[in-house]
Amino acid sequence: MGLAMQSESCEDFHARLMLQRRGHPVEETLARMLSSWVLGVGAMPQWLGLGENRFKQMLDEFFPGFDSREFYALGSHIDSRRGDEIDDLYRLLLQNRSGRHDSELWMVDLLTIGCLGNDHLWQDLGLWQRADLSQLMHDNFAPLAHRNNKDMKWKKFLYKQLCETEGIYTCRAPSCEVCADYDHCFGAED
Repeated sequence: MGLAMQSESCEDFHARLMLQRRGHPVEETLARMLSSWVLGVGAMPQWLGLGENRFKQMLDEFFPGFDSREFYALGSHIDSRRGDEIDDLYRLLLQNRSGRHDSELWMVDLLTIGCLGNDHLWQDLGLWQRADLSQLMHDNFAPLAHRNNKDMKWKKFLYKQLCETEGIYTCRAPSCEVCADYDHCFGAED
């Protein structure tokens, strides 16, 4: 657990981060991720998978003056055996950026690593609700967000996009609506 979080709530840490913000729209989402991560919520690895230097650059970009030492020794290591998967997810997200902000490059990295967790993507990222992830997708990856027009769970949707890119169709049902696993892909994520 980070130095600050020994007696601080997620909301308090979030508020401290937001006092350091520059005013970029992505900062609210990042502050939620960071606040949860400091509490040990989510599945993000050390330095959010960015490495220490890139993590500090991101922190300086969005929350200048915030001490990166508060994030020291948090998270775990990335499973290096999943390198091909990481590369494929990275390319998919990079190719489907909205093209509005440079911050989308940080989101490509964070979402790629978040997909390696074992829970719903919004939970693995440490977001507070699924709507946070949906907003992030619409803001940063509009082409993908528009293709998810039936509100499929985001991680399942991203992996389905990878399969379709490779010409792999593992679903046996003729359409999602008649599939026996429909609730696993489209059901509630709470």
